[in-house]
Amino acid sequence: FRVELHGSPLSHLLQDPGSGHLYLGGVDNLYQLTSDLELISHVRTGPYLDSPDCLPPIIPQDCPSATPTHNHNKLLLMEVGQGAEPGNLIICGSLYQGICEKRSLSNISQLIYQTSNPVDTQYVAANDPRVSTVAVVITTENRQEGGGILRLMLVGRGYTSKGPGDIPPITTRRLFPVVPPRRAFSQEEELGKLVVGSYSEYNNHFVKVVPHGDYVYFLFSRRDMWHKKEYRTYASRLCISDRSFYSYVEVPLLCQGGYNLAQGAWLGNHSGKPALFVVMAAGQASTPVATSRSALCVYGMAQLDAMLRRAQELCYTEGGRGSSGHEEAYIEYAVSSKCLKLPKISLSEYTCGGEHTPNPIASAVPLQATPTFTSTTQLTAVTTATEAGHTISFLGDREGYLHKVLVHSDWSGDLYGSVLVDRGSPVSADLLLDESQRHIYVLTNSRLSKVPVSSCERQTDCQSCLTVRDPYCGWCVLEGRCSRKHQCQRHVQPNHWLWSFEPTNQCVTVQSLQPANQSKDEQTQVDLVAQLPALTEVESLSCVFGRLPPQAAIVVGTSITCQSPAPELLPPMPTGSDHMILPVSLMFGHVIITRGNMTFYDCGAVSRLNQSSQCLACVSSVWRCNWCPLDQLCTHNHTCPNQHIILNQRVRPAVCLTVCLSDSPGPSSCPQVFTLQSSALVPMGLSTSVVLRGRNLDVYTVRTSPVYHYHLFDCLLRLSHCTSLVCSPNVCFLFYPVLLYDCSAGQSDCSQCRAVPEEYGCVQVLPVSGPLEGGVLVTIIGSNLGMRYQDVVGGVTVAGVQCLAQPEGYQISTRVVCELQPSGKQREGPVLVTVGTTPPGRSTQIFTYQDPQLLDLVPDKGPVSGGTRLTIRGRQLLTGQPSDLSAFLGPQPCYIVEEVTDTQLVCQTGSSNQTGGVTVRILFGKAERTVPSVTFHYLNDPIITDATPAESFYAGGRVIMVTGRNLDVVQQPIISVWVEPLEIQRVKRKRRLALLTAKQQLVFNSTMTTVSEHCSVLSSSQMSCPTPTVTPDVKVKGVWFHNLPVCLSVSKGKRFTYYPNPVLFPLNQEGPYRFKPGGVIAVEGQDLTRAMSRQEVMARLGDQECEVKTLDNTHLYCEPPEIQPKSVVMGNLQVDLGLVQYDSNSLLSPVPLAAQIGLGAGAAVIILSVLVVILMYRRKSKQALRDYKKVLLQLETLEINVGDQCRKEFTDLMTEMMDLSSDVGGPGLPLLDYRTYAERVFFPGQQTALLARQLDLPESRRQTVEQGLQQLNNLLNNRLFLTRFIHTLEAQQGFSQRDRGYVASLLTMALHDKLEYFTEVMKSLLQDLVQQYVAKNPKLMLRRTETVVEKMLTNWMSICLYSFLKEVAGEPLYMLYRAIKYQVDKGPVDAVTGKAKRTLNDSHLLREDIDYCTLMVLVKNGVEVQPCPVKVLDTDTITQVKDKILDQVYRGAPFSQRPAADSLDLEWRSGQAGHLTLSDDDVTAVVQGRWKQINTLQHYKVPDGATVALIPRSQKTPMLEGEEEEGLRLWHLVKSSEDPEIPKHRKSSMRERERAKAIPEIYLTRLLSMKGTLQKFVDDVFVAILSTKRPPPIAVRFFFDFLDDMAEKHGIDDPETVHIWKTNSLPLRFWVNILKNPQFVLDVQVTDSIDAVLSVIAQTFIDSCTTSEHKVGRDSPVNKLLYAREIPRYKQLVERYYSDIHSAASGCYQEMNSTLTELSGMNSLVALHELYKYINKYYDQIIMSLEEDSSGQKMQLAYRLQQVAALVENKVTDL
Repeated sequence: FRVELHGSPLSHLLQDPGSGHLYLGGVDNLYQLTSDLELISHVRTGPYLDSPDCLPPIIPQDCPSATPTHNHNKLLLMEVGQGAEPGNLIICGSLYQGICEKRSLSNISQLIYQTSNPVDTQYVAANDPRVSTVAVVITTENRQEGGGILRLMLVGRGYTSKGPGDIPPITTRRLFPVVPPRRAFSQEEELGKLVVGSYSEYNNHFVKVVPHGDYVYFLFSRRDMWHKKEYRTYASRLCISDRSFYSYVEVPLLCQGGYNLAQGAWLGNHSGKPALFVVMAAGQASTPVATSRSALCVYGMAQLDAMLRRAQELCYTEGGRGSSGHEEAYIEYAVSSKCLKLPKISLSEYTCGGEHTPNPIASAVPLQATPTFTSTTQLTAVTTATEAGHTISFLGDREGYLHKVLVHSDWSGDLYGSVLVDRGSPVSADLLLDESQRHIYVLTNSRLSKVPVSSCERQTDCQSCLTVRDPYCGWCVLEGRCSRKHQCQRHVQPNHWLWSFEPTNQCVTVQSLQPANQSKDEQTQVDLVAQLPALTEVESLSCVFGRLPPQAAIVVGTSITCQSPAPELLPPMPTGSDHMILPVSLMFGHVIITRGNMTFYDCGAVSRLNQSSQCLACVSSVWRCNWCPLDQLCTHNHTCPNQHIILNQRVRPAVCLTVCLSDSPGPSSCPQVFTLQSSALVPMGLSTSVVLRGRNLDVYTVRTSPVYHYHLFDCLLRLSHCTSLVCSPNVCFLFYPVLLYDCSAGQSDCSQCRAVPEEYGCVQVLPVSGPLEGGVLVTIIGSNLGMRYQDVVGGVTVAGVQCLAQPEGYQISTRVVCELQPSGKQREGPVLVTVGTTPPGRSTQIFTYQDPQLLDLVPDKGPVSGGTRLTIRGRQLLTGQPSDLSAFLGPQPCYIVEEVTDTQLVCQTGSSNQTGGVTVRILFGKAERTVPSVTFHYLNDPIITDATPAESFYAGGRVIMVTGRNLDVVQQPIISVWVEPLEIQRVKRKRRLALLTAKQQLVFNSTMTTVSEHCSVLSSSQMSCPTPTVTPDVKVKGVWFHNLPVCLSVSKGKRFTYYPNPVLFPLNQEGPYRFKPGGVIAVEGQDLTRAMSRQEVMARLGDQECEVKTLDNTHLYCEPPEIQPKSVVMGNLQVDLGLVQYDSNSLLSPVPLAAQIGLGAGAAVIILSVLVVILMYRRKSKQALRDYKKVLLQLETLEINVGDQCRKEFTDLMTEMMDLSSDVGGPGLPLLDYRTYAERVFFPGQQTALLARQLDLPESRRQTVEQGLQQLNNLLNNRLFLTRFIHTLEAQQGFSQRDRGYVASLLTMALHDKLEYFTEVMKSLLQDLVQQYVAKNPKLMLRRTETVVEKMLTNWMSICLYSFLKEVAGEPLYMLYRAIKYQVDKGPVDAVTGKAKRTLNDSHLLREDIDYCTLMVLVKNGVEVQPCPVKVLDTDTITQVKDKILDQVYRGAPFSQRPAADSLDLEWRSGQAGHLTLSDDDVTAVVQGRWKQINTLQHYKVPDGATVALIPRSQKTPMLEGEEEEGLRLWHLVKSSEDPEIPKHRKSSMRERERAKAIPEIYLTRLLSMKGTLQKFVDDVFVAILSTKRPPPIAVRFFFDFLDDMAEKHGIDDPETVHIWKTNSLPLRFWVNILKNPQFVLDVQVTDSIDAVLSVIAQTFIDSCTTSEHKVGRDSPVNKLLYAREIPRYKQLVERYYSDIHSAASGCYQEMNSTLTELSGMNSLVALHELYKYINKYYDQIIMSLEEDSSGQKMQLAYRLQQVAALVENKVTDL
């Protein structure tokens, strides 16, 4: 069982033995549960307004430091009632100076006692959550108040720096009776306390208090003030009846191995005697901080009491000195008492001390113990149990594990099990066993778990029970179960209960079973031997074979006898097997005690399964089977029906003498055939006899003599199923192979069969030509070309030259393949084939030896990526077969792409890995020809740097100017547009474009097609490409260049876009347009400037140009010629706008005006009329003045409202964050693991995780390369080599700033396992850097990351501060991130622009007033029964809603572990069947002109309280960005302002926007409101980073000391310079990076809107670290104005932080080194391999640098590097 609870960390657990109820105390929460963890009652105890500096009751006016404070439970005790009086639950918290209250045990929500106005004597617990408090309730005789009982509470508490400072470490508090004026929980003079001289020096950290006998024992740790000032653990004792603390005595507890700090304790029993079990941890150096190294130590109470008594005795009677004269006891706590020499009987008379006895006494001699168990994880809790006389310890640790340890009588321990209870959450010190001792209650941060002490019941068989090695478990033999000892009825008798922890115990097993196997056809007696537990006379066992009924067994000692089952009862034999194995179980009643196996075999099945050699199989069988040859029978009997028998080879000779018929039993007696005496060739269709030769064949004849003879048998054969031969007797004992032949196959007549013709007949030859050098294969096809390959060897000539026959390709009689031999000259002739002595066969074809020649090639150059088509001209190129022909450019193949003619060959070049000239070679088989005196030149690939413009109309033809390098290398560049047909044509086009012109091709690629145009190369750096025409019913997917290895997807950050064609309206609807000379023609239209500039437009009037003067989106103004031209029509995309009539006396006819719109070069530019601009400007200026006066009146009202708004917002946020902080305290903080953190910091922005990568090497090279890298690792550990290496790299011209950072991070990884060495190298490099900057300008040092060492410093800081982030700064950073996220999400956020209503960044502020309302949607989650309510806005897009839902559902879960919003769909559910899937974009989306609005909840009209669900996405919907390629622009809350065209209905809102820009003060209030709300969280982060209350990270102290030393060494006494150095090395180098990128540390998602806020906070942090004075004025940036008040305060924080570190004790080198050693790890071969790439790149320079250095020469560094190169890269070196 387990239960999750609020109030993390839960700290105390208590069980009422009477009712079994459990009580839990945590932060702000109390719980009452049943023993099965069901909730009975729950009480909230905080947070309340409080301050540790103020005394309760808290009045806010009197206590300005009071804030809502969490109440940590400090004490949880039970006060048992007397008689009829019910008991109480005592609860003390950390609030109100640690006052206590009493609650009912039956229902904790019922308050029995609480004081509203406590007095100072009632402060009980520590007011600081980190300071421990323990207490115990005792009952004693009430002597002072007239008898009766007195119930008191003894309290031990640590020292707190705030609040009342005079509360002693141990005090006595009154519980009962409480008669006024006395008060409950008060500390009265007569009740006693431990008086101390100095409260802060004696700061006892209490761990446990336990009553035992007449005493109470306290366990605590503190600094040993008497001796070495080290921290130690002490046990102290006090008489229960002692009201004055005269009896107080303490002794140090020593746990060998350096374990000095107690973490938890339990008073239990060991070997029947009381003992104190203590878990101790080793302290960190001389501090009270526990490390993970810990142990369990056990101290006997008798020994402890003896030590305490001895200390008392020495201090009472011997002045504290022992027999040796050394001081063994002394007075502790700095009080004015001392050890005395009282009479010897003082202690026996005053066992609890008296007024005259010295106190408080401390022993100087510790009580020692050897650790029972040690652990590398910090142990935090212990409890013990006794099982069957054995002591078992249960230990909890910091990681949430429960360990089980068996404690032996010699105090040694055996760990036998560990259970993970709650991963990563420490186990609380309160570990409790339940009443039955069967379960243990384990309390962790936010969970209570009920864990069984053992898992005996889960083990179902003896073997698993004994292997579990659990002291609780044993195997109860006769009950057949794994149980605890007392649960097994006969556990007292031997062998009845086998303890699992005893290694010698073994399960009852069948030691022997006779017979182990027998025939299934006979029944016999079976004898078993097993070590059984003793039975009574009346009890019996039974045997069970398989699943057959049980039968009685006869038991005599360890022997058991049973009868095997009757043959007819046995189950059938498995198919394909000659035996079966049946289990034989020995049973006591229904319990199987043990079982063995018995095999039943079937001799008949042995022979059936081996039909071809039945006799051999039968007599060779592992079973006792014999063969009856005359009966063809395999039997278990020793006799056969027909006498003859061949016995199994396993039959003993004695048996054989009586029954054997053959020489010897076994396979040698079986009848066998060795060989065929007659021919193995059997003609088909004829009867023939076959003579066989064999042995033992006479078993089939009547025996006449006892001597064996070999006989010859004639056996008639016939073909059976074409595969086997069967002899004429019906018995066949062997198959022998024979060859069947058929003379008639393939021969059509007698003459072909009998006669040998003079010539073998027709021969065909391929090819009919070959090169002079030979080397090509010639194939000759004909008939009668030999029976085998050897027949034609040496018998083939071609044109009179011998041709070598090849075994490959030879086919009997029909085909010969031979290799052509050199001829030396051109010749021709037939092909002759000679077989044996017969005359040769001659081919009708004539074979020619040729000498092919190459003449020239075009072109003679091409790019290294290949693709150039080469045309090679020559003579006799058709020599040999086409397959013999291959072309090469140097070593690279050139792929033949067209059919080769005798004079021309065309091939396409492949890619080359280098530039330069190569020879062109053609291979004709093995003959090679080259093009004389011509080489082909591989040139660098063309590189495109830019292509403008990036838009075109569908009609195409716009000229794109492409710039780059080597553009003339390519033969024929082509621009191609990749298009995909639209499945549904949403917009019906009014026009259809003309068909594609003839020069355009369509290339099909699945659903994609491409349209192309040829480009014109203007020079090597420039070419022009007309855009291809595309139809409006396709979607453009991309633009790229054919024959150029480049895809033009983006030009200057913009995608290449196709737009609909512009629309031009006719000049005049009725009649011709009348034009007066001297004027301009105005043409109206739409989208005229979307993909065209004024320079590209050509308007024609007749045969002359109408000069375009102005072009805007809707108008074209052109100036026509003075004289009316003739009528001419030109161009391909033509818009006919009608006739123009010149108003003059001329009698010429009206002329049509045609404006030809062609797409040309140049970026899209909007040229607006100057007149329009001036008019608009004047109107706006007047409007702005009027508006300004109105707004000034509103500003006052606004400012008043901001204050109220801030307070309301902050209250709201704090309520939300309270819930969050309970999540974060425990496992809720989503910290990244160290490896991921390191990757993100070392290699920011890298896609692939370097640390997760493997070496990409072939297996054959892996070992060698790894050896080389290991040697490189050794070299890097040489400081001289490393510094030389870094300085050499930095001196190289091509070694960029990015390379420097990368190398530094690789070095960090490679040296991560030697951080101490890494630090030393970094220091020496930094010293060099200081030297450089001191000479120039010291203030500029470390400002940027320009050198390797600066990035090394960044990484070093990141490594060293990871634990600080984890333990200190991570939580406030996460709280800040969550607070920002919560605030930003409460207001509208534009999904397209990322602007938000709630932000700190004025550039990301959503200035428009968006009407929105908050909706509560109920989310149905698969697992949860109750729907989860989530707050969203009606203006949220569907994706934003999904994100908010996921945030709520996976609250506290790391971002990487929750599903992506894209993988889910949002479904709105209404009623039973109403399910609607909502999405950002669907057919219902609103489109206005070019704008498409993203769908929101408002769009779908989703009401408040609607039920929604997240379901897995059914299909992948297209991304919204694709819309922009269709000419649509997306918007969410506001349309982006850089839009060139503004519809008329938006003109008014544009005016408002302009006005808004003029008066930013209105919007400043929004920023101020956000800033006020987040202020606490920003403060918390800055304080966490810059507080010196806790010791700053040792790395920071160490490094700041180093900087101070450097300044001192170089005589820099200007404090500002050192301040700048420190700022540049820590806050700006590390913290700003973390503040801006919380995703480096936390597993969270940082959106643009959150990033904008974090940037402002990071900038504020930067401003706080500068030394320059912070002045603000009208023109200051808004973020400086926002934090104008806070920055001076933060500056003080920074200065105090620096000065505190400076004045503190300097960072000890040894301490720093031990810290670095703990952090080391993560050596990576991949990092070394990456580093080697840089070595390889600058190999010569590094070698030279190493050889120049004399020390380097002595160490042979250059030689060692050459060895590395040889191994890693097979590099040929000077070795």
